[in-house]
Amino acid sequence: MSESASAVPPPASKRRTSFNEGTGRLAALLLSPTLIVLVLVIVYPIISALRESLYTSGQRIDADGFVIEGSQFVGLDNFAAIFSGETGDRFWNAFYNTTFFTVTCVVLETLLGVLMAMVMHKAFKGRAIVRASILIPWAIPTVVSALLWKWIFQADGIANTVLGTQILWSTEGWQSVLSVIIADTWKTAPFIGLLVLAGLQTIPDEVYEAAKVDGASPWKTFTRITLPLVKPALLVAVLFRILDTLRIFDLPYVLVGPNKQSVETLSILAFLEANQTRYGPAAAYATLLFIYIVVVAYVFVRLLGADVIGDARVNKPGKNGKGGRRNKVGAGVAAGTATASATAGSGGI
Repeated sequence: MSESASAVPPPASKRRTSFNEGTGRLAALLLSPTLIVLVLVIVYPIISALRESLYTSGQRIDADGFVIEGSQFVGLDNFAAIFSGETGDRFWNAFYNTTFFTVTCVVLETLLGVLMAMVMHKAFKGRAIVRASILIPWAIPTVVSALLWKWIFQADGIANTVLGTQILWSTEGWQSVLSVIIADTWKTAPFIGLLVLAGLQTIPDEVYEAAKVDGASPWKTFTRITLPLVKPALLVAVLFRILDTLRIFDLPYVLVGPNKQSVETLSILAFLEANQTRYGPAAAYATLLFIYIVVVAYVFVRLLGADVIGDARVNKPGKNGKGGRRNKVGAGVAAGTATASATAGSGGI
């Protein structure tokens, strides 16, 4: 009986279907609406701007003296005209203003944003009210914020009343530049603070307790633990602010006004050209600004390693199917704890 039973071949095992099998096609199907929208609102306008930058439009006189209208292919003439004569001087002034606003505002916003995040992260009575009051400026639309600061910086506004002087903030000079920096920092520093706060909340309390036991001072705790562990969120926040400030337009345009050399940026320059129906030069300005932003973003990501899209690497399991590579947060926490212990042990704290 046992021999006959053992002679019967075992039933063929059913083929196990992998969980990941077929998910690629499903993912493509689910992402297709989003990709279509991105192509329509991002890719198509970029291609259209590149094409428009190679043409000139409006009325012109041909060789026979007749006035003709429409677009004419001029190649790279629009780009060449940007770097020559008075147009070149205006372009480089706008380029300098754009870069200056970006560097100055982002540095100030980063310092204030980190400080705001540290304050909002502390546990104290009334923390919810403090968080809400800090985030209110970021929730206000930029144009509304610009109008508010325009009223503040009027000749009879509260700024001159507090300072006890009469400064014409909307005229050419350092005062208009300072007003834009103050208004932009006030509005967008909470954005960096919000992202840094999200990074702070991922740090376990055990890390700070270990540093406290090891005798770490508050400054060493911040520089050796908090700052390294919050660095991924901070870099992403700084990158977003750099990209946003490079295309600054509405704040200086509404707060100070157009045709002001001290605050004229590349976006304002492109807008003014388009407003005069010079779409070819306007597209050329926009194209140069786009290239500038792409280069800055690429250099920032390559040099500082900002994790914009997250860690795409999948944690590979070990030979026994368990364990594997730790994620960045776990590795960062372990590194922070080890740094605090090593520093305290060596007498560095």
